[in-house]
Amino acid sequence: MKRYYRPIVRFGPDRSDDAFDLAGGWCWFREVAVRTRGSVEQVIRAQDLPADVLDRLTAPRADIAGITMARPRLMGILNVTPDSFSDGGLFADPVQAVDHAMQMISFGADIIDIGGESTRPGASEVDVQDEIARTAPVIAKIRAQSDVPMSIDTRKVPVARAAIDAGATLINDVAAMTFDAEMAQVVAASDLPVCLMHAQGDPATMQEDPRYDDVLLDVYDFLEARLVVAEAAGVRRDRIVIDPGIGFGKTLAHNLTLLRGLSLFHALGCPILLGASRKRFIGTIGGGKDAPDRVAGSVAVALHSARQGVQLLRVHDTFETKQALDLEWAISRADQR
Repeated sequence: MKRYYRPIVRFGPDRSDDAFDLAGGWCWFREVAVRTRGSVEQVIRAQDLPADVLDRLTAPRADIAGITMARPRLMGILNVTPDSFSDGGLFADPVQAVDHAMQMISFGADIIDIGGESTRPGASEVDVQDEIARTAPVIAKIRAQSDVPMSIDTRKVPVARAAIDAGATLINDVAAMTFDAEMAQVVAASDLPVCLMHAQGDPATMQEDPRYDDVLLDVYDFLEARLVVAEAAGVRRDRIVIDPGIGFGKTLAHNLTLLRGLSLFHALGCPILLGASRKRFIGTIGGGKDAPDRVAGSVAVALHSARQGVQLLRVHDTFETKQALDLEWAISRADQR
């Protein structure tokens, strides 16, 4: 029977001699919760793990798009769409989009994620040529001003190809290469990193009635299966980032379960991306009817994720998130061992 291993993650300098670094980063663990489907977790010492599991949990993650994964990194969101849930229409003009990207970089964004198709609940599919026209020129203009890494947030091969030609250095596929059958081959041929995200259903219908047997384990199994497909197509595992897809075919309870169990995904041996910024569940719990009113809650989720060893935080509010991380690191002395 398949076993799942969730490290019980600690943060800060007060570590014991029997602790192990998590993913070669800033967190550590000495115990692991082990479970099978339908069972309760059993806690064991990390030193008693099977050797291959311990290796996946502790091995330093490779650089992604030239960025070290040894500390949390900020991915600034740039939606060049008229209808995204938080900032639709604000950056549809290329000049405004580039200015906003440069501002996020000045605030501490390590990578800019450019998307030309809204994936908010209920969103309709965008024509490929329209998506290319929205994204590729903006990527090219940012590249002309900066060598910052950029990702293209798309599930479509022609859009990914145009973005790569324009200067994108990562492919962020919210469909984990299930929407376009050629995506895995394009990623492999480009030798660029890719982010594989879990989503149940497509944006138009994903929030109608999402159901899971066990959301944490179901999402883990899906991502594990997509890793196998990617590797079979020639994509190296050290080029893959995984994302549990907060809000993509999930209820509030599903989102909270995933956030509580985030450290499970380290067992896949890849960097983790978490994109919860300004999402509806934050307003449901903490107040904030409109997306811009959910900044504080978004920062709280980002800090929780960083304390669970998540390497990439996809955020709208780069200044506020970086400020919070800098203070958390200073107070907790996270850089001291």
